[in-house]
Amino acid sequence: MTLLPHHDGSPLHVSDHAPSLGDVVTVRLRVPEGYGPLSAVRTRSNPDHEPEWTDAVPLGTADGWEWWQAPVTVRNPRHGYRWLLVHEDGTVEWLNQTGIHRLETLDAEDFALVANPAPPSWLNESVMYQVFPDRFARSAQADTHPTPEWAIAASWDEPVDPVMPGRSQQFYGGDLDGIIEKLDHLVSLGVNLLYLTPIFPAASNHRYDASSFDSVDPLLGGEEAYIRLIDAAHSRGIRVIGDLTSNHSGDRHEWFQGALGHPGAPEEEFYYFTDPGNTQYISWLGTPTLPKFNWASDELRRRFIDGPDSVVAKWLKPPFNADGWRIDVANMTGRLGDVDLNAEVRQLLRRTMIEINPDTILLGESTNDAASDLQGDGWHGAMTYPGFTRPLWGWLSEPTGAPYLTAEGEEQTEPWFFGQPIGGIPRYSARQFVDAVVRFTAGIPWRVRLANMQPLDTHDTGRFATNAAPGTIPLAVGLMLTMPGLPVVFAGDEFGLTGADGEASRTPIPWGAENEPATADRLALYRELIALRHAHPVLSTGGMRWVHVDDETVAFVRESAHETLLVLAATGDVDAEIPAASLPGAAAAETLFGDATLAVADDGSVLLSADAPVFAVWRLAGVATPAWPAGVSPNADAS
Repeated sequence: MTLLPHHDGSPLHVSDHAPSLGDVVTVRLRVPEGYGPLSAVRTRSNPDHEPEWTDAVPLGTADGWEWWQAPVTVRNPRHGYRWLLVHEDGTVEWLNQTGIHRLETLDAEDFALVANPAPPSWLNESVMYQVFPDRFARSAQADTHPTPEWAIAASWDEPVDPVMPGRSQQFYGGDLDGIIEKLDHLVSLGVNLLYLTPIFPAASNHRYDASSFDSVDPLLGGEEAYIRLIDAAHSRGIRVIGDLTSNHSGDRHEWFQGALGHPGAPEEEFYYFTDPGNTQYISWLGTPTLPKFNWASDELRRRFIDGPDSVVAKWLKPPFNADGWRIDVANMTGRLGDVDLNAEVRQLLRRTMIEINPDTILLGESTNDAASDLQGDGWHGAMTYPGFTRPLWGWLSEPTGAPYLTAEGEEQTEPWFFGQPIGGIPRYSARQFVDAVVRFTAGIPWRVRLANMQPLDTHDTGRFATNAAPGTIPLAVGLMLTMPGLPVVFAGDEFGLTGADGEASRTPIPWGAENEPATADRLALYRELIALRHAHPVLSTGGMRWVHVDDETVAFVRESAHETLLVLAATGDVDAEIPAASLPGAAAAETLFGDATLAVADDGSVLLSADAPVFAVWRLAGVATPAWPAGVSPNADAS
């Protein structure tokens, strides 16, 4: 792989990851020695859509790299910039987040500084664990709760029913006290951020059809159990975030019931009623139990997201003290036809959170390309799949064609692939995996990319293990924990659970199986790789550079001034050669994980070899850089 100029948003290259408007940020470019020669290096920004240029100055060389430095004045909340390289022979090159180009590049793919308030530093230090409360754990207290009228009762060891009405009504009765009883399991894994899908009263097992946002479902133990859970989690160093539906409520919600069939009711403006009698309305994807919110309503904003008396604020304040929100269907919130209030909603929501507790996080759900919404003005990051999860499935899956049932009870053998009718799971090479990751992260500022949820699967997807190619689970888990982003463990993955689609994956956790050999091995894998993530902060905030890519192999480094981690993942036997300057100091590399060989040739090039499949990590020395100017001290976190 040819050694090329490199820049990313990490502290190696950017002096300030949380600038204010008007601040001057120092940015750095490194160029391989002998590349060029260059007659000039510049940055090109586009403030207010008018180009602005700054000249870079050379700083000297270190470990085979020439370093250049330039000032960039932050003039917009999202301030994009790219590098211009002018060669002495007249060649012009541009460097942006997709790489090096001979043609002028798109503004949307520029590097970007974000002048809005940064997320708390703990977000980058987190490994998230997602719990679907009905299926995680059931306390003795749950036995005292009567089965609700909407529910189909199921015993804990009963298989999930993927067919309607069982799909949404099957009820296992997991509760919040059950989660408390299993918090030590989370501690043993090393996760430190707990994400709960909705806990509000509803008429389904998933609770995305809330009948109120002002109380906790009594079936889960009510408000007192929620307080106990958060207190118990905090005492163990685990933060807790909730799940809120900003796009819709349930049709049993008190606001909706106040307006349904009651023209002139104060709440009628909260929804999109389409007839004079307020009996017809717009709902999420035509699902009548999920009426869609109309965010043009100032009163809806006041009650739900604006200020200290809002729903959003209530659960962040004592006595609850939740640590943030994941927002369901964030991509559709405030959007309908020619109406687009999404930016207003996310910005107001975040403003309220900052006023109540700036140490909280805000994550949105956007299941496809989310770049237009992920510019740092509201969501800190997103649950979004095309920048990691879907490409990973494409590379590491080997579908078996095992039959499963759809919600309509039809047998299907074509593997589920995120609801896309494309003939099952596409087959990607390792090179295509990399290309997809670069494509779907190039439009997102580095600071936001680090906060994007990076799951193998979630409660809305099948489980990755269902179709994983033999031996690829360590690759998948390893990549989740070493690539830039917020790692997410969906409860049960560490037990080796499978599930064909988003309902079949919501399986009750098989407590008591921890000592079974296959489960014990899977648990050990998660514990070891999560411990690796925590032991090396460079995996949370360091830069990233691809050093080798072919059809079966990827290798990259996560870099800081303190250490470099070299990561190898391959589905085929490995025989790769990496240029010497790409990995200086490789002769002293320390193996941290995996069974692979690293050797250094006489010319300094690095040779990697391994039998397939393999995931391996080595530790090298940090990146040698010229000193920063007096008065400039890069942030500890990546920008």
